[in-house]
Amino acid sequence: MSEVRFDDRVAVVTGAGGGLGRAHALLLASRGAKVVVNDLGGSRDGDGASSNMADKVVDEIKAAGGEAVANYDGVDTYAGGENIIKTAVDAFGKVDIVIANAGILRDRAFHNLEEADWDKIFAVHVKGSFNVIQPAFRLMRQQNYGRIIVTTSNAGLYGNFGQANYSSAKTALLGLASTLELEGAKYNIKANVIAPVAASRLTEDVMPPAVLEKLRPEFVSPVVAYLCSEECQISGNIFTAGGGYVGRAAIVESKGAVLPDISIEAVRDNIDKISDMTGAEEFTNAFDEVSKRLASATAVS
Repeated sequence: MSEVRFDDRVAVVTGAGGGLGRAHALLLASRGAKVVVNDLGGSRDGDGASSNMADKVVDEIKAAGGEAVANYDGVDTYAGGENIIKTAVDAFGKVDIVIANAGILRDRAFHNLEEADWDKIFAVHVKGSFNVIQPAFRLMRQQNYGRIIVTTSNAGLYGNFGQANYSSAKTALLGLASTLELEGAKYNIKANVIAPVAASRLTEDVMPPAVLEKLRPEFVSPVVAYLCSEECQISGNIFTAGGGYVGRAAIVESKGAVLPDISIEAVRDNIDKISDMTGAEEFTNAFDEVSKRLASATAVS
């Protein structure tokens, strides 16, 4: 079989100083990509800064014969995002791939959650993705090529105790990726979502060592790398990965029920039919879903 390569492609990986981001950067570089290794170098709750983490990964890539440069900007400001992309253009002349991977945790039970914890999580995960992707997206439109990976979480897909801020932010990214798919289609820009489970400094005290060994970041990166490849024509999908398992998640809607004389009691009496997921549908955009409702309403009017 032919090898998937990234020769002459330029990739930006945020949060690439460790964990998943590091694994993504190393794998892409090993297949020929020129990589911008971005990492603020702060703690897992977003405090502090250091160049050490990004520099170490760049050194690893260069030692293996690859090409990489470091960037130390935080993703949580628009100026930081612009400078991350500028680093790629200045060093390598373009941007083909963006993996929005940077993330932090500030876990608390919802009743103990402070406003600052909510705002910082959204600043890094949601606004941070926007800050980096938008300047890259503009360049990708001009060159008629781009691959974008947005990082969600199983907490974003399904919720998790003590992570109201994190799960909300990760769910917000699903809408971002879906819209990037639609707006990028004309320009050969593919946008997909990865929901990884992997050992990292964000999870090192959550899972026992034996489990963490089975969830090495290197088990996720091949999925991300394929989605970043020129060969991949998939867009707008959510993929789950961890420990060698790879799956696809989707937002689906039941067949529902048409209630011509809708009332509280009619909803009560039909709630089982409304909730029945047999034959559930997946929609490609919001308009298609609304059209379904209108068609159903028209059929009984």
